Amino acid sequence: MRTEQAPQMDLFGEPPASPAIDGHAVHPAAVDEHVRALAGQIPSGVRLGTSSWHFPGWARLVYDRVADAHTLAREGLAAYAQHPLLRCVSLDRTFYAPIPQADYHHYAEQVPNDFRFLVKAPMACTAPVLRAHPYEREAANRRFLDPAFAVEAFVSPCLAGLGSKVGALVFQFPPLGRALLGAPASFASKLHDFIRALPRGPLYAVELRDHALLTTSYLDALRDSGAVPCLGLHPRMPVASEQARETGLDHRGPLVVRWNLHAGLGYEEAKARYAPFARLVDEDILNRVALARLAVAAVRRGDPVFITANNKAEGSAPLTVLKLAEQFVAAVRQISEP
Repeated sequence: MRTEQAPQMDLFGEPPASPAIDGHAVHPAAVDEHVRALAGQIPSGVRLGTSSWHFPGWARLVYDRVADAHTLAREGLAAYAQHPLLRCVSLDRTFYAPIPQADYHHYAEQVPNDFRFLVKAPMACTAPVLRAHPYEREAANRRFLDPAFAVEAFVSPCLAGLGSKVGALVFQFPPLGRALLGAPASFASKLHDFIRALPRGPLYAVELRDHALLTTSYLDALRDSGAVPCLGLHPRMPVASEQARETGLDHRGPLVVRWNLHAGLGYEEAKARYAPFARLVDEDILNRVALARLAVAAVRRGDPVFITANNKAEGSAPLTVLKLAEQFVAAVRQISEP
């Protein structure tokens, strides 16, 4: 049974922010010495971040003041990217519709050279059925696993706009339905051909929401096409340690993780429970420890690490990142001790 916790202490020991009323741009929040020291112990190959950045509840955690979501969507990224622990971000708006190259370029201009984006492919690439409008029936999606569409609408504008600041391109598949679940080898074959037809160079990661599709055929398809599994922490999928074992991420390859949603909750339920996302409510120690260990293992073998957290994972994504960073440093020390 979950129990409500006392409000999380402010990370930086400062009073609540006042609303922005002077039209001044959003600036980064003050960062205390603990956070700076912690960031200094995270290797450059480990990038932690959050799913998007436009949350008013992050005042004094990430931003210097309270600002509305619209203002933060427009101005918040530059401030977000100055936080020493936030060295990547999951660009999620691209899942709902393709965006132009100019938008990617605008994002890239706001962040330092060592910052990276995890970018979600449009659902038009990964959903076998779609609604043209919210109140219409679902219909077969002719662009499902169409590499020509994916390149034109997503890969090319993304690479051209973000350039070297691309971390991973993530193809997240929603629950795919009975027909595809009944033919996992066929899905793996189609996925293989799709990824093989994409431009070489970027790190492609594939995230499933159907455990039944995580088969040997699926893993072989990813390996042969040069993609990696994205470890997606979601109630529909196993915990981090089990997914890592099943995919081989515990001993090889780049580690791409999207910590999406707390076990036992739906998105709307989690949103209502956790808003305004300013404190940890349901800490997930099991997955936190597993992710830290996986990240340490990846660093030791020289593979990059990208981990992003959603507010709906524990209650506040920036605080999840802080706790994960502390767990990573503790795991390094534990391994280093004789």
